[in-house]
Amino acid sequence: MNVLITGATGLVGQALVAILLKEGYTVNYLSTSRTKLSNRLNYKGFYWNPEKLEIDEAAFKDVSVIVHLAGASVSKKWTPAYKTEILQSRIQTTRLLFDTLSRIPNQVQHIVSASAIGGYKSSFDRIYHEEDAIEEPSFLGDVVRAWEHEVDTFEKLQISVAKIRIGLVLSAHGGALVELIKPIKLGVGSPLGSGKQYQSWIHIEDLASIFLFIIQNQEKGIYNGVSPHPVTNSELTKAIAKVLKKPFFFPRVPVFVLKTLLGEMHELLISSQHVSCLKLLNKGFQFKYASLEKALQSLVK
Repeated sequence: MNVLITGATGLVGQALVAILLKEGYTVNYLSTSRTKLSNRLNYKGFYWNPEKLEIDEAAFKDVSVIVHLAGASVSKKWTPAYKTEILQSRIQTTRLLFDTLSRIPNQVQHIVSASAIGGYKSSFDRIYHEEDAIEEPSFLGDVVRAWEHEVDTFEKLQISVAKIRIGLVLSAHGGALVELIKPIKLGVGSPLGSGKQYQSWIHIEDLASIFLFIIQNQEKGIYNGVSPHPVTNSELTKAIAKVLKKPFFFPRVPVFVLKTLLGEMHELLISSQHVSCLKLLNKGFQFKYASLEKALQSLVK
């Protein structure tokens, strides 16, 4: 089977490419950087520039599944200009894929898109399932609503749509865990805000396996890409400190300090989403890293 991936050189994309190639898939990928284009056995890059509506149509040859991961990182300070980039990078790329498939002969039957649990309204006592609406009133909620709406348009082309709402991705090669580890390694680890906010996490290998599972089983609809055991920010920080054998006694970092340092982006750190993956479990998906301690031991050195 041939799979086309956007965002293949990112954190999640690299993990997914590795597992797809191991499983015998042929992977095409779209990149905005010509220097990142490769042409290896079963792995080939194609150029696109969504802002200029440019795309190499050869990327779609023999492709039956698209995995859409492209989008500007939300882990940079949210200036007005960058907020526009975060939103438009998701809208423009999705529309370009849709418009291209609308006008060229193709064999695409399935699109699997990334989304985010940040669209669920922050709550300290609610458990979210896939049927729950995206009600978060903040900027991130706006992004998720617009993003998922664009992805749903592929149904007009009789293409099955699956959306994976991704939680806090734990990886040794980048993302949140690398940043969380830094102060803890220095012996100054501490909870953020109240520390009571739920952080629904997922090991990078399990996340890649979820995408593979959705592809192999031709699943459609919404799936929460999180582990079975969400934890609070305090519990996560304490668990990292324990694995690193570092002290954990510093006071909480107040919200006003986070807001001063990060601006509006501080919402990423203090919002609380306790998210369920029961739908995946009921479908038969098996997590390799259901336990936070096991996940951290595999990643933290």
